Amino acid sequence: MAAARFAERYTALGGTGRVTVYGAEPRPPYNRVLLADVLTGRYDAESIALPLGGAEPRPGCEVVALDPAARTLGLADGTVEPWDELVLATGANPVLPPIRGLRRVDGGGLTEGVHTLRTLEDCGRLAEDAVAARRAVVIGGGVLGVSAARALAALGVPTEIVHQGPYLIERQLDAQAGEVLRGRLREVGVETYPGNRARALRGEDRVTGVELANGYVLDCDLVVLACGTRPRTALAHTAGLPVATGVPVDDALATAAPGVHAIGDCAEHRSTVHGLALPAWDQADVLALRLSGAEPDARYTGSRPPARLSTGGLEYAAFGAVDESLDPGLDVLRLTDATRGSYKKLVLRGDRLVGAILLGDLAGVDALAEAWQRDDPLVDHPLHLLT
Repeated sequence: MAAARFAERYTALGGTGRVTVYGAEPRPPYNRVLLADVLTGRYDAESIALPLGGAEPRPGCEVVALDPAARTLGLADGTVEPWDELVLATGANPVLPPIRGLRRVDGGGLTEGVHTLRTLEDCGRLAEDAVAARRAVVIGGGVLGVSAARALAALGVPTEIVHQGPYLIERQLDAQAGEVLRGRLREVGVETYPGNRARALRGEDRVTGVELANGYVLDCDLVVLACGTRPRTALAHTAGLPVATGVPVDDALATAAPGVHAIGDCAEHRSTVHGLALPAWDQADVLALRLSGAEPDARYTGSRPPARLSTGGLEYAAFGAVDESLDPGLDVLRLTDATRGSYKKLVLRGDRLVGAILLGDLAGVDALAEAWQRDDPLVDHPLHLLT
């Protein structure tokens, strides 16, 4: 996604260089955020393709070697290609949790019936498996886990979420919002088990259940792993580039090697790996300004993106500081409507908005996000902003 955004903006800004986008997947870039909606049939694979401007897509051309000194890269088929400027946008891989029975006995991959959801190929395999599935378990209750569970339920598969955290999407919501979300999911056929850890998978030829740390077993014939992602840094590492959690970049999005840049899920800026689409696009925009010549001195100083989810009638937005217990100087305005399954919370310091959660009703979210981004004093009473 970061690569596609860079290529499109580079062309739009008048860049005259020839841009080639190499990708290991058999398709040109697409919007991964919408994979759960592809699973339900709301979108097809073609409709989530991303524009590339005038760039040449090279799908199915995995880059396996990088030589910063010679300014060449090596493809899996043995071809060596030259470059003048290189943009690493290698993204991230799904994290595979340390669970017994996760892989086949012969070492040939994941146990039958166990899936990740990171690519369109993953999506296709999961959709095919879901047709005959009796019951599914999603391991992980973050954004992807909730989206995947909601999609499977929409396909008619009773689904359960096992989540190690104290409540769903704990990185962006608070405990009350997590409980409201849990209730909304229950209404559409998804049960959740927060505060639980999956210890092992049952089954030999195919998964038959998920064993929890307390010994309880959830019967299932379909498992989706949604345990987060890890930046793909192997290419940079083998090329001798410094690697931390991601590939470190400065405000120019440059790595330690001349002519090599990094953006998106693989990039680490000021010790932060965002792992979200909006910061990836912010980085792509800045790098396109620099390399196209439209604004050679453009700098990326960080992103403060609001987190949003919209899937199958479930909507939320969250941004800023949402845990008021960390700062006694914060005030909170909270509205909960149990009948509508909505929850709204504003966190304030005096007349300034420092964080918010909107779940089930996103009316006013754009005005709130703008006030938070600008850090301006609130003109209206906070209650008016919520209602």
